[in-house]
Order: sequence, then structure tokens, then C-alpha cells
Amino acid sequence: MGNRPDESRRVPPGIDPTTPSIARVYDYFLGGKDNFEADRKVAEEALKIAPDAREAGRANRAFLRRAVRHMAAEAGIRQFLDLGSGLPTQGNVHEIAQAVAPDARIVYVDNDPVVLAHGRALLETNDVTKVVPGDVRNPAEILENPEVAEFLDFSRPLGMLFVSVLHHVNDDEDPDGAMARFRSVLAPGSHLAIVHFHNPGDEHPEAARIAVEAERNFNQNLGTGRWRTRTEILSYFGDLELIKPGLVPLADWRSAPDDLIRQDLTRHNVVAGVGRRL
Repeated sequence: MGNRPDESRRVPPGIDPTTPSIARVYDYFLGGKDNFEADRKVAEEALKIAPDAREAGRANRAFLRRAVRHMAAEAGIRQFLDLGSGLPTQGNVHEIAQAVAPDARIVYVDNDPVVLAHGRALLETNDVTKVVPGDVRNPAEILENPEVAEFLDFSRPLGMLFVSVLHHVNDDEDPDGAMARFRSVLAPGSHLAIVHFHNPGDEHPEAARIAVEAERNFNQNLGTGRWRTRTEILSYFGDLELIKPGLVPLADWRSAPDDLIRQDLTRHNVVAGVGRRL
């Protein structure tokens, strides 16, 4: 896990490679190259606690693909707001949605400068996709951003995505209030997808033990990371109707028979669901 030869040459201006980044830790789990020694150290510590964390990362991306495809193909949604989008990787929202409808409009939002730089470079020639800075802890900053307001029509159905971001909003940062504000702009027909770290408690004791250890690791090294209860996670959907199969482990949300991802140890540590505004 030593330093890579070209690491010092590819550090973007203003980035401290000695401070781990959530986005780059996930990038490492997914086999990406946009990470540094500090990020890999956090990821390797997580792998000691949950050896199938890489599979959880892949299952996360697979859920994203299924959820966006459902929204675009079955619900007819033609605009998406991906909050805390992370580093670009295979199977991005715009690729999935625009494969169904080439005119689908996508706005990616993140507060990591590396994510913003890579996203803008990737989408330089895509005129129906934007990348904007923003922090989910400040909904007004995002929803009132002139670029967002001009690009998305909040009077029409919207696909809103919180894929593995809300568990990085600490309890004292008012995730409930933030989610209430985000839900307030959802017109009828809109869908909200959430992936969240989960502590299942007594129902799955081994998964609960992993949740406690993983939460300690993330908070010690990243300063964030909450493995919440089912009740807490469900509250983020508010009065939206959960579509079948509800809030379930990643692999249980409309997975295909030929899905080869085998997430066993952490199966109950990450849950996902999609809600619909009637």
C-alpha cells in the first residue's frame, strides 16, 4: 500500500493529500486511481473491520444504476439532482439516464474540489449535465443556486439522489431539517433515492458489531460516519410513499438474477430505498 510513483505530480492545486477524503476513500473501494495514501489507509482499516467493504461499494453503484433506470424508464423522469455525487466512475447518473432519454438533464453536486474538477473535465462536452459546488448540510445553497434553478424545473418530476451521503451528516448538523427542505421542492411524480449506513441492532448482532466498529473508524479518521437505525433512515423519506420492496439491503432492491456481487458480511449494514411523491 506504499506511495505511488506519480502521486506527488497529480495532486491538484489546493488539495492536501495527507488529509483523507470521503470521496477518495470510496474511489479506492471501487478500484479507482483518484486517491492518496491517507485515503487508502482509512479504507484498509475499514476492510479489517468489514472485509467485504469493496463488495458493498460495488453493490452501492449497482443500486444507483437500478434506481436511476427505474426513474428514467418506468417513471419517465427527465431531470436528476445527484447530491454528494462523489468521484466520476463507471455507471454515472447521466450515463444511465441519458441511455434511456438523451435529453435527460442531470446536476451533480459535491463539496469536494477534486470531485468538482474531475466531474467538469468529464462533462465538458455534455450540455445537458452540470457539476456545481454545494454541501447537503446547506440546502438553500444548492436549491437557490442560479445554475441549478435555471437548469432544473422544480415544478416537474425530479429524481433526487442521496446515495451514501446522509450518513456523513452528523446528528448535530440537522439531517432531518436538511431533508425536509430538500423534500419540499419535490413535485408530484418525483422520486427520492437514499442509500445509508445501517445499524440493525439486536436483529443482526454481528452486523451491529461491525456498525459500531466502522463508525468508530470513520469518525476517528474522517470526522463523519453514522450507522443509523431503520427508524432514523425512514424518517428521511418523510411523507413520500416507499415503492416496493421498501427500505432493504442493497442487494434486495430489485436486483437482477445475474447480479454477481456477493455482499455477505455487511449485507445488513447498508440499506437503500426509493420514495415517490404522490
